[in-house]
Amino acid sequence: MNKAEIFDNDFKELARFAKAISHPARLAILKYLAETKTCISGDISECIPLSRSTVSQHLKELRDLGLIHGEIDGLKVNYCLCSSNIEKYLKLFDNFFGPISKQNFECIKTK
Repeated sequence: MNKAEIFDNDFKELARFAKAISHPARLAILKYLAETKTCISGDISECIPLSRSTVSQHLKELRDLGLIHGEIDGLKVNYCLCSSNIEKYLKLFDNFFGPISKQNFECIKTK
């Protein structure tokens, strides 16, 4: 038995989401796509200060989780945010952290 199997599906989904957004380049890509408010056709590496192959690897991670879509249009790929999946992961994130953030606790340092 894989140890991850003992955890709730929401925990596993939230962990996959956290892993996907744990790299600053992926956050930059998501931010860029969100700020453009449209699908981007062509080479995103022109806007992200990384090599084309590195950007492609990060795009793949985001696509695999379903945070973005990449559709081929001739010789170019159109990249778009997938709003429904982003909303799903934000809801999972909020469901997890909401109750924690509402707790009234004080962190006590130990010597």
